[in-house]
Amino acid sequence: MARRYDCSDATDRATGLREAASAVRRGELVVLPTDTVYGIGADAFSPEAVGDLLEAKGRGRGMPSPVLIGSPTTLHGLVTDFSERAWELVDAFWPGALTLVARHQPSLTWDLGETGGTVAVRMPLHPVAIELLTETGPMAVSSANLTGHPAPQNCDAAQEMLGDSVSVYLDGGPTPDSVPSSIVDVTGPVPRLLRAGALDADELRKVVPDLEVAS
Repeated sequence: MARRYDCSDATDRATGLREAASAVRRGELVVLPTDTVYGIGADAFSPEAVGDLLEAKGRGRGMPSPVLIGSPTTLHGLVTDFSERAWELVDAFWPGALTLVARHQPSLTWDLGETGGTVAVRMPLHPVAIELLTETGPMAVSSANLTGHPAPQNCDAAQEMLGDSVSVYLDGGPTPDSVPSSIVDVTGPVPRLLRAGALDADELRKVVPDLEVAS
């Protein structure tokens, strides 16, 4: 039976965060609010948990899960060949609605799907999400919807779709925006905008003027 916690109540929030962190450590799934939409999350280093996440969404390995982190310093243990331009994007837009596709450390023992040696990583601008991620470490997090359905902006919509496949729901109220994060590929010599979302090319070029836009 799924448990749900109201994060607008201080006691419920503390209990919910503790229960969610414990669930993640056990390899279970949790739903959490972010600054874009609600996400379904699992321990990024548990292949079984990530597999359960993809299964709960009805999603194949060809659409691997992004990873959310609670601090930019976590990047040092996750990515390699991270350019100065990439760090400038982090400094300017994290926490926030910018996902960076980078090459992950080859030594990492994780299986997020068919990533081709890369990882899509973001630090969300939401206190509940950051508090949970600080406790758990990196989490594989995808939008908390069944594939083909709209990404949820509230906990009710997420729970209606995902039900008891999730152990803990953290209800942080409606998310501030339904616009997804922008995705920038920083694996090459020049950053490439793969998806314009909350940040458009003009905004990103204030930091990296040579940004390319994928056709």
